[in-house]
Amino acid sequence: MTEETPEVQGTAPPSAPSERSAPTASPLSGAGADPAQPAEAPAHAERGLRWLIGPALALLLVLVVRTFLVAPFSIPSGSMEDTLDVGDRLLVTRTAATEELQRGDLVVFDASRAFNLEVPDRGLLESVVDAIGGLAGQGAPTDYVKRVIGLPGDRVRCCAPDGRLEVNGQPVDEPYLKPGQAPSTVTFDVLVPPNRFWVMGDNRGGSADSRAHLGEPGGGMVPGDDMIGKVWVRYWPLDRLGSIPSALVKNGE
Repeated sequence: MTEETPEVQGTAPPSAPSERSAPTASPLSGAGADPAQPAEAPAHAERGLRWLIGPALALLLVLVVRTFLVAPFSIPSGSMEDTLDVGDRLLVTRTAATEELQRGDLVVFDASRAFNLEVPDRGLLESVVDAIGGLAGQGAPTDYVKRVIGLPGDRVRCCAPDGRLEVNGQPVDEPYLKPGQAPSTVTFDVLVPPNRFWVMGDNRGGSADSRAHLGEPGGGMVPGDDMIGKVWVRYWPLDRLGSIPSALVKNGE
């Protein structure tokens, strides 16, 4: 008897399924690139952003302080000699309300309305330059520094029989005047309106102040809204570093 021949001769048993091979990346998928490279660009951008954040926050802090607390100013003329000299640098406090101002206070103000000054149009680039200069203490061309002589409601006139100014009918002492200067060579008799201030320089012969603008639209009287601040301290030059106390103008007291 013959043996049956198998239907399939020499066939190996089926092999076990192999482990799943990794997919082959296409040339466009970036295969073979350094896996650290994709993360490097965001890290670069993050470091650059950190470098920008610091200066930006510092600039913002300076702007906030300058706008609401104190602002630097430099003296461009001799109208306040000998109290303030050309080149002096000051810090002006912006926290003092106009209602708190007293006779004798030194103030910085925008004189464009009071002194009827023409304000030139400024382009974007000029405005940026002005802003940078303001951070360094360079004020606008219309920013003036003077001394408060008359408060709202005061009557100020020149002059009493002895040559002194009169405030509300009383002669006043002015120890801050530059030596050799008369209280005024211009005669005037004014009633200071509400929310306005009569201001004069200590170097009376070299100061274009309220007296020089009588009869003009602004009348020489500074609106309270145009007050920038009260002079607080001189920080340059160093040999004159210190606060600048107000010399109170006394009404014959």
